[in-house]
Amino acid sequence: MGKRSSTMEKTNETRCDYFNGEWVSDGKGPLYNDTTCGTIKEGRNCITHGRTDLEYLKWRWKPIECNLPRFEPQTFLQLIKNKHVAFVGDSMARNQLESLLCMLATASTPKLVYSNKTGKENQFSRWNFPSFNATVSLYWSPFLVHGIEKSSTDPNNKLYLDHVDERWARDMDEMDLIVLSFGHWFLIPAVYHEGDSVLGCHYCPGLNHTEIGFYDVLRKALRTTLKSIVDRRGARGRGIDVIVTTFTPHHFEGEWDKAGACPKTKPYRNDEKQLEGMNAEMRKIEIEEVEEAKAKARRRLRLEALDVTKLAFLRPDGHPGPYMNPSPFVNGNVKHVQNDCVHWCLPGPIDTWNEILLEMMKNWENQLRRED
Repeated sequence: MGKRSSTMEKTNETRCDYFNGEWVSDGKGPLYNDTTCGTIKEGRNCITHGRTDLEYLKWRWKPIECNLPRFEPQTFLQLIKNKHVAFVGDSMARNQLESLLCMLATASTPKLVYSNKTGKENQFSRWNFPSFNATVSLYWSPFLVHGIEKSSTDPNNKLYLDHVDERWARDMDEMDLIVLSFGHWFLIPAVYHEGDSVLGCHYCPGLNHTEIGFYDVLRKALRTTLKSIVDRRGARGRGIDVIVTTFTPHHFEGEWDKAGACPKTKPYRNDEKQLEGMNAEMRKIEIEEVEEAKAKARRRLRLEALDVTKLAFLRPDGHPGPYMNPSPFVNGNVKHVQNDCVHWCLPGPIDTWNEILLEMMKNWENQLRRED
Protein backbone atom coordinates (compact mmCIF):
# COMPACT_ATOMS: atom_id res chain seq x y z
CA MET A 1 0.00 0.00 0.00
CA GLY A 2 2.86 2.36 0.88
CA LYS A 3 4.52 1.72 -2.49
CA ARG A 4 1.29 2.34 -4.37
CA SER A 5 0.67 5.58 -2.51
CA SER A 6 4.25 6.72 -3.26
CA THR A 7 3.79 5.89 -6.97
CA MET A 8 0.51 7.81 -7.11
CA GLU A 9 2.18 10.78 -5.41
CA LYS A 10 4.96 10.78 -7.99
CA THR A 11 2.45 10.54 -10.85
CA ASN A 12 0.44 13.47 -9.52
CA GLU A 13 3.62 15.51 -9.06
CA THR A 14 4.69 14.79 -12.64
CA ARG A 15 1.30 15.79 -13.99
CA CYS A 16 1.19 19.08 -12.09
CA ASP A 17 2.42 21.51 -14.73
CA TYR A 18 2.16 24.92 -13.08
CA PHE A 19 3.06 26.80 -16.25
CA ASN A 20 0.22 25.69 -18.51
CA GLY A 21 -3.14 27.15 -17.52
CA GLU A 22 -5.37 30.21 -17.60
CA TRP A 23 -6.27 33.24 -15.49
CA VAL A 24 -9.63 32.79 -13.77
CA SER A 25 -11.76 35.23 -11.82
CA ASP A 26 -11.03 35.19 -8.09
CA GLY A 27 -12.57 37.40 -5.42
CA LYS A 28 -10.16 36.71 -2.57
CA GLY A 29 -7.57 39.25 -3.63
CA PRO A 30 -3.87 39.42 -2.72
CA LEU A 31 -2.08 38.47 0.47
CA TYR A 32 -0.92 42.05 1.16
CA ASN A 33 -1.79 45.59 0.11
CA ASP A 34 -0.05 48.87 -0.62
CA THR A 35 0.03 49.92 3.01
CA THR A 36 1.03 46.65 4.70
CA CYS A 37 4.32 46.30 2.86
CA GLY A 38 7.09 48.82 3.33
CA THR A 39 9.44 47.41 0.68
CA ILE A 40 7.49 48.26 -2.50
CA LYS A 41 9.52 50.38 -4.89
CA GLU A 42 7.65 53.62 -5.47
CA GLY A 43 7.14 53.02 -9.19
CA ARG A 44 5.32 49.69 -8.53
CA ASN A 45 2.99 51.06 -5.85
CA CYS A 46 0.06 51.45 -8.23
CA ILE A 47 -2.74 51.82 -5.68
CA THR A 48 -0.93 54.47 -3.64
CA HIS A 49 -0.18 56.30 -6.90
CA GLY A 50 -3.88 56.55 -7.67
CA ARG A 51 -4.90 53.51 -9.73
CA THR A 52 -8.62 53.10 -9.08
CA ASP A 53 -9.30 50.19 -11.44
CA LEU A 54 -8.52 47.28 -9.10
CA GLU A 55 -9.95 44.45 -11.22
CA TYR A 56 -6.38 43.34 -11.99
CA LEU A 57 -6.17 42.07 -8.40
CA LYS A 58 -9.14 39.72 -8.87
CA TRP A 59 -7.59 37.07 -11.07
CA ARG A 60 -5.82 33.86 -10.15
CA TRP A 61 -3.62 31.53 -12.20
CA LYS A 62 -5.25 28.12 -12.63
CA PRO A 63 -3.01 25.37 -14.05
CA ILE A 64 -4.93 22.98 -16.32
CA GLU A 65 -4.11 19.75 -14.45
CA CYS A 66 -3.81 20.91 -10.85
CA ASN A 67 -4.44 23.74 -8.42
CA LEU A 68 -1.82 26.30 -7.46
CA PRO A 69 -2.01 26.69 -3.67
CA ARG A 70 -2.05 30.15 -2.17
CA PHE A 71 1.27 31.39 -0.87
CA GLU A 72 2.13 30.24 2.66
CA PRO A 73 4.72 32.65 4.06
CA GLN A 74 5.49 30.48 7.09
CA THR A 75 6.20 27.48 4.85
CA PHE A 76 8.53 29.52 2.66
CA LEU A 77 10.38 30.88 5.69
CA GLN A 78 10.78 27.38 7.12
CA LEU A 79 12.25 26.20 3.82
CA ILE A 80 14.84 29.00 3.83
CA LYS A 81 15.65 28.73 7.53
CA ASN A 82 19.41 29.23 8.06
CA LYS A 83 19.79 29.85 4.31
CA HIS A 84 20.62 32.66 1.90
CA VAL A 85 18.36 33.30 -1.11
CA ALA A 86 19.87 35.59 -3.77
CA PHE A 87 17.91 37.27 -6.55
CA VAL A 88 20.36 38.08 -9.34
CA GLY A 89 19.64 39.99 -12.54
CA ASP A 90 17.87 43.09 -13.81
CA SER A 91 14.88 45.07 -12.54
CA MET A 92 12.61 42.06 -13.11
CA ALA A 93 14.67 40.18 -10.50
CA ARG A 94 14.13 43.15 -8.18
CA ASN A 95 10.40 43.20 -8.96
CA GLN A 96 10.07 39.50 -8.06
CA LEU A 97 12.14 40.02 -4.91
CA GLU A 98 9.95 42.94 -3.79
CA SER A 99 6.86 40.77 -4.29
CA LEU A 100 8.39 37.97 -2.21
CA LEU A 101 9.37 40.33 0.62
CA CYS A 102 5.84 41.73 0.75
CA MET A 103 4.35 38.23 0.93
CA LEU A 104 6.79 37.10 3.61
CA ALA A 105 6.24 40.31 5.60
CA THR A 106 2.69 39.12 6.36
CA ALA A 107 4.30 36.52 8.65
CA SER A 108 7.65 38.03 9.63
CA THR A 109 9.05 41.53 9.15
CA PRO A 110 12.19 41.65 6.99
CA LYS A 111 15.04 43.69 8.43
CA LEU A 112 17.17 45.62 5.92
CA VAL A 113 20.77 44.92 6.91
CA TYR A 114 22.64 46.22 3.86
CA SER A 115 21.92 48.63 1.02
CA ASN A 116 24.15 49.99 -1.73
CA LYS A 117 22.25 52.69 -3.56
CA THR A 118 23.20 53.99 -7.02
CA GLY A 119 21.07 56.94 -8.06
CA LYS A 120 17.44 56.13 -7.24
CA GLU A 121 17.92 52.39 -7.22
CA ASN A 122 19.02 49.95 -4.54
CA GLN A 123 21.28 47.78 -6.66
CA PHE A 124 22.70 45.58 -3.91
CA SER A 125 20.54 45.00 -0.84
CA ARG A 126 20.13 42.39 1.86
CA TRP A 127 17.32 41.59 4.26
CA ASN A 128 17.28 39.26 7.23
CA PHE A 129 14.44 37.42 8.94
CA PRO A 130 15.94 37.06 12.45
CA SER A 131 13.46 34.44 13.72
CA PHE A 132 14.51 32.09 10.92
CA ASN A 133 18.11 33.22 10.45
CA ALA A 134 17.13 33.58 6.79
CA THR A 135 18.69 36.05 4.38
CA VAL A 136 17.27 37.38 1.10
CA SER A 137 19.54 39.45 -1.14
CA LEU A 138 19.38 41.45 -4.35
CA TYR A 139 22.31 41.61 -6.76
CA TRP A 140 22.03 43.97 -9.73
CA SER A 141 23.49 42.20 -12.77
CA PRO A 142 21.43 42.87 -15.92
CA PHE A 143 23.58 40.62 -18.14
CA LEU A 144 24.62 38.02 -15.49
CA VAL A 145 28.01 38.05 -17.23
CA HIS A 146 30.51 40.89 -16.88
CA GLY A 147 29.24 44.04 -18.54
CA ILE A 148 29.80 47.77 -18.68
CA GLU A 149 26.48 49.58 -18.86
CA LYS A 150 25.85 52.35 -21.39
CA SER A 151 26.51 55.90 -20.27
CA SER A 152 26.10 59.49 -21.41
CA THR A 153 29.40 59.20 -23.29
CA ASP A 154 28.85 55.71 -24.75
CA PRO A 155 25.34 54.62 -25.85
CA ASN A 156 26.37 50.97 -26.14
CA ASN A 157 26.51 48.34 -23.44
CA LYS A 158 29.71 46.28 -23.47
CA LEU A 159 29.33 42.58 -22.65
CA TYR A 160 32.13 40.10 -21.95
CA LEU A 161 30.36 36.84 -22.66
CA ASP A 162 32.96 34.41 -21.30
CA HIS A 163 33.26 36.03 -17.86
CA VAL A 164 30.56 35.79 -15.20
CA ASP A 165 29.82 39.02 -13.32
CA GLU A 166 31.91 38.77 -10.16
CA ARG A 167 29.84 41.46 -8.43
CA TRP A 168 27.47 38.63 -7.53
CA ALA A 169 29.46 35.50 -8.34
CA ARG A 170 32.14 36.25 -5.73
CA ASP A 171 29.46 35.71 -3.05
CA MET A 172 28.32 32.42 -4.57
CA ASP A 173 29.85 30.34 -1.79
CA GLU A 174 27.42 31.82 0.75
CA MET A 175 24.28 31.34 -1.39
CA ASP A 176 21.87 28.41 -1.02
CA LEU A 177 19.31 29.38 -3.66
CA ILE A 178 19.92 31.68 -6.64
CA VAL A 179 17.00 33.09 -8.62
CA LEU A 180 18.22 34.44 -11.97
CA SER A 181 16.10 36.85 -14.02
CA PHE A 182 17.35 38.74 -17.06
CA GLY A 183 16.72 39.53 -20.72
CA HIS A 184 15.37 43.05 -21.23
CA TRP A 185 18.80 44.71 -21.23
CA PHE A 186 19.79 42.56 -24.21
CA LEU A 187 17.43 44.61 -26.38
CA ILE A 188 19.60 47.71 -25.86
CA PRO A 189 22.45 48.54 -28.31
CA ALA A 190 25.59 46.67 -27.30
CA VAL A 191 29.04 45.50 -28.34
CA TYR A 192 29.92 41.91 -27.51
CA HIS A 193 33.35 40.63 -26.52
CA GLU A 194 34.50 37.01 -26.30
CA GLY A 195 38.06 36.13 -25.45
CA ASP A 196 40.32 38.90 -26.73
CA SER A 197 38.15 39.81 -29.71
CA VAL A 198 34.91 41.59 -30.54
CA LEU A 199 32.27 39.01 -31.48
CA GLY A 200 29.87 41.55 -32.99
CA CYS A 201 27.21 43.98 -31.89
CA HIS A 202 23.52 44.73 -31.71
CA TYR A 203 22.35 47.96 -33.35
CA CYS A 204 25.64 49.85 -33.45
CA PRO A 205 25.59 52.00 -36.61
CA GLY A 206 28.84 53.89 -37.08
CA LEU A 207 30.94 51.15 -35.50
CA ASN A 208 32.88 48.70 -37.65
CA HIS A 209 31.34 45.59 -36.08
CA THR A 210 29.15 42.82 -37.46
CA GLU A 211 25.47 43.02 -36.49
CA ILE A 212 24.62 39.71 -34.81
CA GLY A 213 21.43 40.55 -32.89
CA PHE A 214 21.03 39.35 -29.33
CA TYR A 215 19.55 35.83 -29.29
CA ASP A 216 22.86 33.95 -29.49
CA VAL A 217 24.35 36.44 -27.05
CA LEU A 218 21.59 35.79 -24.50
CA ARG A 219 22.28 32.07 -24.88
CA LYS A 220 26.04 32.51 -24.39
CA ALA A 221 25.50 34.71 -21.32
CA LEU A 222 23.21 32.19 -19.64
CA ARG A 223 25.49 29.30 -20.60
CA THR A 224 28.52 31.04 -19.07
CA THR A 225 26.51 31.81 -15.93
CA LEU A 226 25.17 28.30 -15.39
CA LYS A 227 28.56 26.72 -16.17
CA SER A 228 30.18 29.01 -13.58
CA ILE A 229 27.65 27.93 -10.96
CA VAL A 230 28.12 24.24 -11.76
CA ASP A 231 31.91 24.53 -11.77
CA ARG A 232 32.12 26.48 -8.52
CA ARG A 233 29.35 24.86 -6.50
CA GLY A 234 28.28 21.66 -8.21
CA ALA A 235 30.86 19.42 -6.58
CA ARG A 236 30.21 20.43 -2.97
CA GLY A 237 27.79 18.06 -1.30
CA ARG A 238 24.26 18.89 -2.43
CA GLY A 239 25.66 22.00 -4.06
CA ILE A 240 23.25 24.85 -4.67
CA ASP A 241 19.71 25.37 -5.91
CA VAL A 242 19.17 27.51 -9.01
CA ILE A 243 15.96 28.90 -10.52
CA VAL A 244 15.92 30.71 -13.86
CA THR A 245 12.84 32.94 -14.18
CA THR A 246 12.06 33.09 -17.89
CA PHE A 247 11.60 36.27 -19.92
CA THR A 248 8.47 38.28 -19.18
CA PRO A 249 6.98 40.19 -22.16
CA HIS A 250 6.16 43.88 -22.08
CA HIS A 251 2.73 45.12 -23.19
CA PHE A 252 3.39 48.52 -24.74
CA GLU A 253 0.85 49.46 -27.39
CA GLY A 254 2.99 51.80 -29.47
CA GLU A 255 6.59 52.76 -28.81
CA TRP A 256 7.62 52.93 -25.15
CA ASP A 257 9.24 56.34 -25.63
CA LYS A 258 6.50 57.79 -27.84
CA ALA A 259 3.42 57.75 -25.61
CA GLY A 260 3.17 53.94 -25.73
CA ALA A 261 0.75 52.63 -23.10
CA CYS A 262 -0.82 49.44 -21.73
CA PRO A 263 -4.52 50.35 -21.37
CA LYS A 264 -5.97 46.81 -21.10
CA THR A 265 -7.95 46.14 -17.91
CA LYS A 266 -8.38 42.34 -18.19
CA PRO A 267 -6.16 39.33 -18.87
CA TYR A 268 -6.10 37.85 -22.36
CA ARG A 269 -7.90 34.54 -22.84
CA ASN A 270 -5.69 31.66 -23.95
CA ASP A 271 -7.26 31.63 -27.43
CA GLU A 272 -7.00 35.40 -27.77
CA LYS A 273 -3.23 35.77 -28.03
CA GLN A 274 -0.43 33.43 -29.10
CA LEU A 275 3.07 33.53 -27.64
CA GLU A 276 5.33 34.08 -30.64
CA GLY A 277 8.22 36.09 -32.04
CA MET A 278 10.82 37.51 -29.67
CA ASN A 279 8.97 36.50 -26.49
CA ALA A 280 8.76 32.86 -27.57
CA GLU A 281 12.39 32.82 -28.74
CA MET A 282 13.77 34.33 -25.51
CA ARG A 283 11.81 31.76 -23.48
CA LYS A 284 12.95 28.89 -25.73
CA ILE A 285 16.63 29.81 -25.36
CA GLU A 286 16.38 30.01 -21.56
CA ILE A 287 14.53 26.68 -21.27
CA GLU A 288 17.04 24.95 -23.56
CA GLU A 289 20.05 26.25 -21.64
CA VAL A 290 18.54 25.19 -18.31
CA GLU A 291 17.90 21.68 -19.65
CA GLU A 292 21.42 21.42 -21.09
CA ALA A 293 23.01 22.60 -17.84
CA LYS A 294 20.88 20.11 -15.87
CA ALA A 295 22.10 17.26 -18.04
CA LYS A 296 25.72 18.27 -17.51
CA ALA A 297 25.35 18.86 -13.79
CA ARG A 298 23.47 15.59 -13.25
CA ARG A 299 22.83 15.36 -9.50
CA ARG A 300 25.41 17.92 -8.43
CA LEU A 301 22.86 20.72 -8.06
CA ARG A 302 19.15 21.35 -8.41
CA LEU A 303 18.28 23.54 -11.38
CA GLU A 304 14.86 24.44 -12.82
CA ALA A 305 13.22 27.03 -15.04
CA LEU A 306 10.44 29.12 -13.53
CA ASP A 307 8.62 29.31 -16.85
CA VAL A 308 6.41 32.37 -16.39
CA THR A 309 6.58 33.74 -19.95
CA LYS A 310 3.13 32.58 -21.04
CA LEU A 311 1.26 33.44 -17.85
CA ALA A 312 2.92 36.88 -17.85
CA PHE A 313 2.13 37.35 -21.54
CA LEU A 314 -1.58 36.93 -20.76
CA ARG A 315 -1.58 39.79 -18.20
CA PRO A 316 -1.45 43.15 -20.05
CA ASP A 317 -3.52 44.65 -17.22
CA GLY A 318 -0.96 44.08 -14.44
CA HIS A 319 1.60 46.81 -15.18
CA PRO A 320 1.91 50.19 -13.46
CA GLY A 321 1.25 51.98 -16.76
CA PRO A 322 0.85 55.69 -15.97
CA TYR A 323 0.80 54.91 -12.23
CA MET A 324 4.55 54.49 -12.18
CA ASN A 325 4.29 58.12 -11.02
CA PRO A 326 1.97 59.52 -8.31
CA SER A 327 -1.37 60.99 -9.52
CA PRO A 328 -0.30 61.05 -13.19
CA PHE A 329 -3.49 62.71 -14.47
CA VAL A 330 -3.82 65.38 -11.81
CA ASN A 331 -3.10 68.14 -14.34
CA GLY A 332 -5.19 66.57 -17.10
CA ASN A 333 -2.15 66.24 -19.38
CA VAL A 334 -3.03 62.77 -20.73
CA LYS A 335 -0.98 62.85 -23.95
CA HIS A 336 2.43 63.16 -22.34
CA VAL A 337 2.07 60.77 -19.40
CA GLN A 338 4.91 58.22 -19.27
CA ASN A 339 3.92 54.55 -18.89
CA ASP A 340 5.64 51.49 -17.46
CA CYS A 341 4.38 48.43 -19.32
CA VAL A 342 7.35 46.21 -18.39
CA HIS A 343 7.31 45.90 -14.59
CA TRP A 344 4.41 44.75 -12.44
CA CYS A 345 2.20 46.42 -9.87
CA LEU A 346 2.59 45.26 -6.28
CA PRO A 347 0.45 43.50 -5.33
CA GLY A 348 -0.19 42.04 -8.77
CA PRO A 349 0.35 39.13 -11.17
CA ILE A 350 4.04 38.79 -10.26
CA ASP A 351 3.01 37.42 -6.85
CA THR A 352 2.08 34.27 -8.81
CA TRP A 353 5.75 33.81 -9.79
CA ASN A 354 6.56 33.35 -6.11
CA GLU A 355 3.59 31.07 -5.45
CA ILE A 356 4.98 28.74 -8.13
CA LEU A 357 8.51 29.18 -6.77
CA LEU A 358 7.30 27.96 -3.38
CA GLU A 359 5.67 24.88 -4.95
CA MET A 360 8.93 24.07 -6.77
CA MET A 361 10.83 24.35 -3.49
CA LYS A 362 8.29 22.13 -1.72
CA ASN A 363 8.62 19.51 -4.47
CA TRP A 364 12.41 19.59 -4.10
CA GLU A 365 12.04 19.08 -0.35
CA ASN A 366 9.65 16.15 -0.85
CA GLN A 367 12.08 14.52 -3.29
CA LEU A 368 14.90 14.93 -0.76
CA ARG A 369 12.81 13.23 1.94
CA ARG A 370 12.00 10.29 -0.34
CA GLU A 371 15.69 9.87 -1.21
CA ASP A 372 16.58 9.88 2.49
